[in-house]
Amino acid sequence: MILHELITYDVLRVIWWGLLGVLLIGFALTDGFDMGVGALLPFVAKTDIERRIAINTIGPVWEGNQVWFILGGGAIFAAWPPLYAVSFSGFYLAMFLILAAFIVRPVAFKYRSKRDDPRWRTTWDWAIFASGAVPALLFGVAVGNVIQGVPFQFTDDLHTIYEGAWYMKFIGLLDPFSILAGVVSLSMLIMHGSAWLTLKAEGPVQIRARAIGSKAALVAVGTYVLAGLWLTFGIEGFRIVGDYVTNGPSNPLHFEVERTPSWLSAYADRPWIAVAPLMGIIGGLLTYLGLRAGREVSTLLVSKMAILGVISSVGLTMFPFIMPSSSDPQSSLTVWNSSSSHLTLFIMLVATAIFMPLILMYTAWVYKVLWGKVTEADVSENSHSLY
Repeated sequence: MILHELITYDVLRVIWWGLLGVLLIGFALTDGFDMGVGALLPFVAKTDIERRIAINTIGPVWEGNQVWFILGGGAIFAAWPPLYAVSFSGFYLAMFLILAAFIVRPVAFKYRSKRDDPRWRTTWDWAIFASGAVPALLFGVAVGNVIQGVPFQFTDDLHTIYEGAWYMKFIGLLDPFSILAGVVSLSMLIMHGSAWLTLKAEGPVQIRARAIGSKAALVAVGTYVLAGLWLTFGIEGFRIVGDYVTNGPSNPLHFEVERTPSWLSAYADRPWIAVAPLMGIIGGLLTYLGLRAGREVSTLLVSKMAILGVISSVGLTMFPFIMPSSSDPQSSLTVWNSSSSHLTLFIMLVATAIFMPLILMYTAWVYKVLWGKVTEADVSENSHSLY
């Protein structure tokens, strides 16, 4: 038996669907609080020293956290080539804004304290704010669009066609449901950033973070519930018609797909997935209570639970779809019709089994070494070496 045949093609596809989810969730759990702190910066820190405290809570870890974003993009490229092609083409302008924000963030970190000029530093502080708030909002907007279906279709030779002019690829993303999903994402990451600041900062920064974060937690839970109700009663779902083969060749036109009244049929077929939205709601409420009570480590943990639940609920509800098409359901991308070859997925899985534990161990070591609060004394005594 050939080695890669030890794991069947359909099982490998599900494994890589799960690993993609793990990478995206890992990015949200780690770089999510970086974006949240950035979005909070002008509001939790009123003086220069307070802003430097907030910035330096994430200064040593943001680069490592962003590795998860790179890994996620690489996994999409290698494991799901049609998904990579369709998503990066259709969301091109949104992706450009996100990447521009991620490029601005390290520049702002490096340059803001190079000159002792209030206007100079304030300009870079607002750049840090934008580099946190814009991606946090647009990631949610993108998810809202994917849930509703993206207006693309494949020709017979698998050439991708999008509806509308090029600028509609961005303006068309901003429909009411997707904006609501963006608010869920932004408020959730502000909540997460507040939990991080509660753990890593002290004094006025910590106090303001608790106050703002508790409100953000309520907004996150409220808008998430509202989005769930909208999804139940106002958004059509998708389903594959008839019998289908899960281990056949990858061809986006391989299955017959039709619209359904709602995505909620997934919960009738797999009732156990209801644990994901429950985790999102309960985690958000516990984060609110933790912030109000002044708890630190436990608050960050339940904030992570909320993010895990919210993101997992999207993937589990849509399974096996990963990018449905609103203009031509037949062109929808699923776990079964858009993956790389059997051998490619197996080789990638072996590489992941080797290197993922190393990444996790290194990340854990970094957080252990850098454990502890950032204080005003730390920033004042190390003014030339810290951000």
